[in-house]
Amino acid sequence: MQDFIIIGHKAVTTGGFSLNDMPGSAGRMDILCRCINSVFFLSHDMRRDVQAHLLLLGEPNSPRLIRFNGDKLRYLNPDERSAGALIKKALELDNISSHETRSTPGVWVREADLCTLLDEFAKDDRKIFYFREDGKDIRDSSEGIKDGVFVLGDHLGLTEDEEQLVLGMSAGTISVGPLSLHADHCIILIHNELDRFIASKIER
Repeated sequence: MQDFIIIGHKAVTTGGFSLNDMPGSAGRMDILCRCINSVFFLSHDMRRDVQAHLLLLGEPNSPRLIRFNGDKLRYLNPDERSAGALIKKALELDNISSHETRSTPGVWVREADLCTLLDEFAKDDRKIFYFREDGKDIRDSSEGIKDGVFVLGDHLGLTEDEEQLVLGMSAGTISVGPLSLHADHCIILIHNELDRFIASKIER
């Protein structure tokens, strides 16, 4: 199982946003939707052994954590609007608390911050990785990052406090290349390296 944490610093935490204006009315929710598609979609198929955790930190009810589980996920199509609709339904639920509530098949929502989520992974002995341009080359790390937890920021990156928190709990920093890339592009490159690593093991 691979887990991807994507932090949306401006992403709204109410379901009142317009699917026709996710970059504006929803606080760059379009970035998170693109990440969802990169996490799960193959050509004519979906990845089942992955999860995406969207940490929404915008107004008015932050933090909100929405978890997508590939094995149980339904009603997701490969476009931003489809992912946005599932996020919107999750945020429209009444009485969201620290306990997960299912909104649609494969999608759950709760109140939780980054520290809480990282603590949960750490207690399960999961390796947490932070992606930075100056990290260790992913091509030298494919075996070590299998079944990892990958932390990525939105267009704002991570704040200094968030970065210190992640670095303090991480197994290391990983780089997918020397240039700064969009989070959804990083996700595809992570998948590609792991796919190639797994395929090479099968061939042997």
